[in-house]
Amino acid sequence: MAILRRAAVYTPLDIAALERWRAVPPAVAGDNMNREHSMTSAIRPVAEGYAMVGHARTVAVMAGDNSAVHAALPLLQPGEVLVISARGAGEVAIIGEIVVECAKARGCAGIVLDGAARDIGSLRTLGVPVYIAGATPRGPHKGFGGEIDGRVSCGGVVVCPGDLVLGDDDGVTVVPRAQCDAVLPLAEAQVAKEAEIIAKVRAGTTTAEIQGIAVPEPSDAPG
Repeated sequence: MAILRRAAVYTPLDIAALERWRAVPPAVAGDNMNREHSMTSAIRPVAEGYAMVGHARTVAVMAGDNSAVHAALPLLQPGEVLVISARGAGEVAIIGEIVVECAKARGCAGIVLDGAARDIGSLRTLGVPVYIAGATPRGPHKGFGGEIDGRVSCGGVVVCPGDLVLGDDDGVTVVPRAQCDAVLPLAEAQVAKEAEIIAKVRAGTTTAEIQGIAVPEPSDAPG
């Protein structure tokens, strides 16, 4: 089967907007999209301390085959996040050290894989945020085909080329490109509000008081 490439047309966010997004955690972004568009807990970072922000470059692979990933690497633009749909399959590694080294050389801002990887020890040292659903030493085949720059499902979230992908130690949230301008000020306001709440908690206010939760009523009934 051939590797197909769809037409991906989107307007990237400007540098100033991207910098503002770097201060927004994935959790806060999801909160301001009705708590949607956050990937499942199966998608985990291979190392701690990641701060990933970038537009999505999407790939869908055939089961156990990573030829489409190799075909997509030369297309990567600096600052893009490679989002790979492997349908959650964990029996075969779709990426490893060589793929991530190549992505790093292209200026990739991160990789999100709904599937397995290998060379985990090396991936932790390369400086590229990598999120995966599992690990296995078994390597992939090549030549079965796949699709680049199409609409994919990754970690339970639909991802289109150009969507904004955010990642930290919690996991990954995707902001549809068409919603970025509307969600950003809401997310920034929540970040500021949460900072105020933390300051109040440190000063002695309880979260129940802040949230307006009533004092529990006494009862003689056994617990």
